[in-house]
Amino acid sequence: MDKASFPTEPEQISADVVRGLIDHAILKPELTRADVDAQLDEAAAYRVFSVCVRPSDVAHAVERLRGTGVGVGTVIGFPHGTTSTEAKVAESLQALADGAFELDMVQNIGAAKSGDWERVEADVRAVVDAAGSTVVKVILETAFLTDDEIVAAARAAQSAGAAFVKTSTGFAGGGATAEHIALMRRTVGADTGVKASGGVRGLDTLLEMVEAGANRIGTSASARILDEVAHRATTGAASPLGDDTSSY
Repeated sequence: MDKASFPTEPEQISADVVRGLIDHAILKPELTRADVDAQLDEAAAYRVFSVCVRPSDVAHAVERLRGTGVGVGTVIGFPHGTTSTEAKVAESLQALADGAFELDMVQNIGAAKSGDWERVEADVRAVVDAAGSTVVKVILETAFLTDDEIVAAARAAQSAGAAFVKTSTGFAGGGATAEHIALMRRTVGADTGVKASGGVRGLDTLLEMVEAGANRIGTSASARILDEVAHRATTGAASPLGDDTSSY
């Protein structure tokens, strides 16, 4: 998505474009079923592109969101990426059987830090092969990586057939930065998606990530972001609410 297709002038920001970028994250381990349902209902009310739920919530989310137009994705090897490749494949197959339409897998971070890029690529390729035509996004966990490692990890994911590279789980003490998004976009070019996730808690940050090259956003602040879009479209100015600091 280039600047021409995503204007940042307050009166021109499109709610439809913004909601089409958002994977609404429902991933905190302590969420109850009631908490999950409330978030699913919020995602449906705001008509975001998709939700990204815990693997054990996929089948329930698919049923609750049926007919809303909101897709259900899930995470694989989350949040550390250290489960075996065989376990990631099994988790992927179960998620697909439960109705997931996209998979966000965590790369083997330890292998990446070891410079074992063949292992990283093989791990991703196994999930991509298991997923078939299903979109696979690879979480690099950029907070743990040097710039050179981010480049190598993005290349490995792309070589393995991933549809997107993604910054973060949101649970590693650091999230997306515009600098890392720009680096990932330069590395993978125009044909692979880049997802900014972790720390996108308001509209200004979302716009910054899009300007840097992101074409998907993972956030639990969807309501705040879309409420801000509506406020700016109406008033031409930022609202006093600011970022949703409870989100991730």
